[in-house]
Amino acid sequence: MSRSSTSSLAACVWIPLFPLRCEEARQGGLANYPTALLAPDTTRKLWQVSSLARHAGVKPGMTVSQAIGLCPTLRLIEPDPVHYDERFARLLAALNEISPVIESGELGLAYVGTDGLEGIFGSPWKIIEAIRLTVGRSDGRTVRLGFGQGKFVAWVAASRSKPDEAVIVPLGAEKAFLALQPISVLPLDSHFHRRLRLLGIRTLGALAALPEEAVTAQFGAVGRRLWRLAAGRIVEPVAGRIAPEPIVAALTFFTPVGERELLGHSLEQLIARALKHPRRIGWRVHAVRLRAGLEGGGSWLATHLLKDPTADAGRIGAPLKTRLEQSPPTGAVERLILEFTAFAPGTTELQLFARDAQAAARAGQQRALQSAAREIRMRVKRSSLYHIVEVQPWSRLPERRYALIDYEP
Repeated sequence: MSRSSTSSLAACVWIPLFPLRCEEARQGGLANYPTALLAPDTTRKLWQVSSLARHAGVKPGMTVSQAIGLCPTLRLIEPDPVHYDERFARLLAALNEISPVIESGELGLAYVGTDGLEGIFGSPWKIIEAIRLTVGRSDGRTVRLGFGQGKFVAWVAASRSKPDEAVIVPLGAEKAFLALQPISVLPLDSHFHRRLRLLGIRTLGALAALPEEAVTAQFGAVGRRLWRLAAGRIVEPVAGRIAPEPIVAALTFFTPVGERELLGHSLEQLIARALKHPRRIGWRVHAVRLRAGLEGGGSWLATHLLKDPTADAGRIGAPLKTRLEQSPPTGAVERLILEFTAFAPGTTELQLFARDAQAAARAGQQRALQSAAREIRMRVKRSSLYHIVEVQPWSRLPERRYALIDYEP
């Protein structure tokens, strides 16, 4: 369902505090005040804070009471992870206009493969300018850009650049460039970072000056990889993937629902429906995402990459149910949406079953239903086809007993 390509030359596009930037873009004038974004899994702690809030002593991870005590004028923002995810998806789609090789990282971080783009745009500076113009449609003032051989060099270059500027590392200059950078640019945890500082190692050059065998003996395989990154020995290419169209199943409640048991039962129905989709036949589910629209605005989002791809409903639902139990939505849910976003080939038997005559006949029927549904949406300007399903049969209230599931053939 997908294919991949790679590029050794990379441009890094980084928008720090991307969720907070999304809120500032959505709420005009917010950047003029000390603001903090609440954590998606608990509204008692802070997730991201603005520079004005940092100047007042507010830090990520603080409780709300601690932050308000330090900065009484602090503005707290409810998280909307679905909105941030959609904004990031639009950013990746815009970058895809520049290069077919795009690899995403955390929210606000993406790598653009630039092999072969010289023939289209010209020099690295012109490639960066094309990326800046593309990203600048919405995030030009906060984006930082870096260019170099491999993802790590491009990332370090972007982390050293200023907003709306770029740092380009010429080919052959990677080692000299990396030698001057602080060890904080390495992907290491706080314990590893503290050990390096106790040894007097402050820069990548100081780390690379040590014998590789000595670093490996002290820190193991992780230390070997970090040493090779610091020494410029590793060139990690950008691995672009063309993601398949996700399989989506949605449910709209007559009245907002907050009971975890009901949400878990609804999730089971959505998984069962998505597994029956004709495009899923012959494939196992590798990545799944659950979204919830909350009463009064806001959203909730849970994603999970299955270690072992499967077509078993119980195994698909288990991590999502755990998330619902441990970090439930912060409000009543009006709409629940399940997506299968990545797939892996099934067993030989599943592949054969997907190609049999019955499957072909079902696919033909599915295309006819899809065509009819599209025509209805074009005529009425909205989706108006639903299933009525029983989600809380013990309830005396009909609006709690049943829910609407979008009919998407």
